[in-house]
Amino acid sequence: MAALIAGNKADMEVSMLVRDVEVCDSINHSHCNSKYLSGYMLPKNVCATTDAKAALLGADFCIHAIPVQFSSAFLGGISEYVDSKLPIISVSKGLELNSLRMMSQIIPQALGNPNQPVIVLSGPSFAVELMKKLPTAMVVASKDKKLARAAQQLFSSQYVRISSSSDVTGVEIAGALKNVLAIAAGIVEGMNLGNNCMAALVAQGCSEIRWLATKMGAKSTTLTGLSGTGDIMLTCFINLSRNRTVGVRLGSGEKLDDILNSMTQVAEGVATAGAVITLAQKYKVKMPVLTAVARILDNELTPKKAVMELMNLPQVEEV
Repeated sequence: MAALIAGNKADMEVSMLVRDVEVCDSINHSHCNSKYLSGYMLPKNVCATTDAKAALLGADFCIHAIPVQFSSAFLGGISEYVDSKLPIISVSKGLELNSLRMMSQIIPQALGNPNQPVIVLSGPSFAVELMKKLPTAMVVASKDKKLARAAQQLFSSQYVRISSSSDVTGVEIAGALKNVLAIAAGIVEGMNLGNNCMAALVAQGCSEIRWLATKMGAKSTTLTGLSGTGDIMLTCFINLSRNRTVGVRLGSGEKLDDILNSMTQVAEGVATAGAVITLAQKYKVKMPVLTAVARILDNELTPKKAVMELMNLPQVEEV
């Protein structure tokens, strides 16, 4: 995101707040991130700091990319430096495990400001392809149309197209639950169950996401757009997806703890899966595929037994 914005406007100062001193030095002295995407150069107008106060001082926008489960604590720790009118653009996808909160709820509550401007950015967008400047389309969502338009202008470029939406719930729920579905798709791949099975599973998963999201107030049109169907296709079918990779390894017989311990990045779907069962019960929605993922992650079910359960569900009429 920093590279995208800095590349759009050479006169804009883009500051990255990082924790790792070595990464900070690498960005400032070599113009690359030594830890992630180290093969790609960052624009000269990107600088890094480990000082939250310095990073946020005088900022026009703040992009929040902290994993969902750690966001509340992180934001609480820097809240004194966040201006009450600073628009926060969240690119974190998931649901907080115990509270079931979305990022648009976490951000204002963690900052202690119910009126903090919040925008959500989502859609099918692998970071490496953005760094390669390959054509990409995403969506920004905010209840404030002026804010959405401002974010649209901030990110749009010759190779990035940004749509806008007022359906924050739809964009966030689709972005969170597609990560859980991607784990299911990976399990199918890891078990070598074939393309027919993959297509059936993803179709069922899309229906489950739609059933839940619309009960939560989302628009069905959002769920067939970039943040829904678009992101689902990318995350479920392409090997670059972290969540899909977790599923592939589970389906191949590896243990979850071993998989997570070997990863350098967070697969948001693992934590979000735990929230799915609670949400399904709360909104009285049957979600056999997505709840099966949660049960596999909790060692209540093996991937093989999950497939047998799903295949033995009652035959239904497609509506």
